Parts: sequence; structure tokens; C-alpha cells
Amino acid sequence: MRVDHVVYAAEHDGLKATARRLAEQIGVEPVDGGVHPRFGTRNIILPLAHERYVEVVEVLDHPASDKAPFGQVVRARSEAGGGWLGWVVQVDDISEQEQRLGRESVLGNRHRPDGVELRWRQLGVKGLQADPQLPFFIQWEEGVPHPSHDANTDVTIETLQIAGDPERVRDWLGLPADDTSSVIDFTFVSPHGTPGLMSVTFETPRGEVTI
Repeated sequence: MRVDHVVYAAEHDGLKATARRLAEQIGVEPVDGGVHPRFGTRNIILPLAHERYVEVVEVLDHPASDKAPFGQVVRARSEAGGGWLGWVVQVDDISEQEQRLGRESVLGNRHRPDGVELRWRQLGVKGLQADPQLPFFIQWEEGVPHPSHDANTDVTIETLQIAGDPERVRDWLGLPADDTSSVIDFTFVSPHGTPGLMSVTFETPRGEVTI
């Protein structure tokens, strides 16, 4: 179980402009990720070192976005101005989380512009809806290239600042948040309003950048 990526909902000027602005701030090249047909969303990837990435995502005018929890949370966050939506933990066998949490995972897929299809299962977006400090889980299908596999960068995630309760996150994960990475620091602060992922600090060749 390890931190896989962080999710940022597009701001008022749309997906491309938001992704370009973030990419310039942390010094990486954005990569068009494609459409999630099951969720009614599309994304742009900001690849990082350590097999991690930033997913910048926007909702589409598509019926799937009204039904899929992921589409619902992306729409709500973008309509509120955009920003950090949450963090995602990769697991090797998502059935363990299904049994522990009593929930079923759902299949996700997207076709990159080069035609490669990425497939995975994810679980816990409804938990994120109810309590935005909680991560959701992802299991990449065997043989699928990780979205960061072509990353040519030294930029890494240094710190996740989360408004919320570390014990609540521990109960959800089944282990402390710190156990999901040996290099990322987790800072929990008391929420003023809605809990959730407040900021991400990146280590870049130009120094620390906090967004």
C-alpha cells in the first residue's frame, strides 16, 4: 500500500490551462491522459519521480458524470473553484480492501492519445465524498504501464497537508498514513470547515514548491 497520485480538479479556466499552470509551477511536462468513459471525466497527467504523479481532471458534459461518484466529486470541486480533490493509495490486491470495508471496487479505464488503454479498479470514492480527508484505493491491472513510467524528472512529493484526523485516516486505511510512503511527510491540521487535502509540497530542482 503506497501513495500513487494526488488529484487536482480543474479551475474555472478549464483542464488545459489549469494543468499548464501547475506544470510550470513544479517544473514538469504535462501529458494528455485521455477520457474516462465510465466516469464522465478526462485528465492530464503531471508525471513525477518515484512512480507517482499529479492527476489534473475535469468533468465532461456526459451522462456518466451524473451517475459515477468520481464524476460527481470532480464536478462539485470544480464548481467550487477547483483545487485539490484528494489522494490515492495503490494496492496490490484490492479485494482485501473490499472485504475490510464491505464495499465493491469498480472498473476504470482510459485510452491515451497514443492508443494505449489503461485499466484499473478503484474503491472508496464514496468515502471521499462523505469525508474528503480519506484517500481512495486503486489497483492497476497487471501489465498496464503506470502513468508516470515515462517520467524524466527529479520532482517528488515531499509533504501532504491534510485537514482532518490521523486516527480517522488510520481506521480507513487499516494502518497509519505514514506507512503509505517512506519519503512523504504527512501533516494533519485541524479542519476549519470541510476536511480534505489542503496542500501538496513538491521537492523540485528549484527548491520546495507548495500548491
